[in-house]
Amino acid sequence: MEKKMRGLLLFMAILMVLLTACSKEEKAEDAVPEPIEVEEEPIVEVEPVQGPTLYKAPFTGVLSEEESTHRAVLATINNHPLARPQSGISDADIVYELAAEGNITRLLALFQSELPEEIGPIRSARDYFVHIAKGLDAFYIAHGYSPDAKQMLENRFVDNVNGMQYDGILFQRSKERRAPHNSYISQDNVIAAMEKTNSSVELSTIPAFSFLDSIEGAKIGDIASMLVVRYGTDPDFTSTYSYDGEKGTYNRTVNGIVTVDKSSEKPVELSNILIFETAHRTIDSIGRQSVDIESGGKGKLFHAGVEKDIEWENIDGILTPMENGVPAKLVPGKTWIHIVSTNPGMETSVTYTP
Repeated sequence: MEKKMRGLLLFMAILMVLLTACSKEEKAEDAVPEPIEVEEEPIVEVEPVQGPTLYKAPFTGVLSEEESTHRAVLATINNHPLARPQSGISDADIVYELAAEGNITRLLALFQSELPEEIGPIRSARDYFVHIAKGLDAFYIAHGYSPDAKQMLENRFVDNVNGMQYDGILFQRSKERRAPHNSYISQDNVIAAMEKTNSSVELSTIPAFSFLDSIEGAKIGDIASMLVVRYGTDPDFTSTYSYDGEKGTYNRTVNGIVTVDKSSEKPVELSNILIFETAHRTIDSIGRQSVDIESGGKGKLFHAGVEKDIEWENIDGILTPMENGVPAKLVPGKTWIHIVSTNPGMETSVTYTP
């Protein structure tokens, strides 16, 4: 009997152990693991990196981190062979070449992006030079004047300084050349002249010029790697332009001599060559000209090694190249503008080759 009781107790103990183990396994299977809390990293918004603000120069279309708000300066520069090479012209945003007496031309050099250390030789004004300065709202520099121009300048039609009043003061004579091919004005004296004449030094007129984003957009037109612009038959007033495909610019030669800046010795490098045709008329025995800069007319544009037939208009006093009724798009950079006579016309005055 005692053995039976011991056996029964042992069996019950084993059964209890087994039941307890099974209960623990069921609880383990039914147990839901507690979630583990993970700290989330804060989301940091990264703003896109922006480059510097770029400003477009109004007369060249060149982009720069610095905005140029200086008023434009327009100087009449002597273009007689004895006045070459001229000083400052490689820094000009635009150079206008126009007849002054017969087929002898003068240059109107526009400086806005930069003002060179020296400009010259400075020569006398014509009434249509003064009108161009007025349209550009440029401070106008000349040494001498035609009768019509004298009246306009004395009446302050444009802000100006003239070497006739300031010879030896603001205008200095070079000993290397003889008059009238030796009058120069320095950068400091241009600034002094603006102060002396109580002229504004801030840019107030933005021209209607339009520019491409890059030269690649300009390569549509007739191929023209070389062009020649003639004023009559004198080789001293015949300009030849050759296109440099690597630089995307034209160099200029006259009578076989490369056009360089006397002061900096830098060659003139141009992104655009414009030719505007208009009526000319001789008005006196000296050969002074009356040039129509109001009516507009036919034109040609050379850039990126191609030629385009365009027109030109006077828009608010500024001679503007036009294509399909809107300002023609130019390649960013410096521009040379030839104004030629309707007689003999561009067909004779302008030729080009592929």
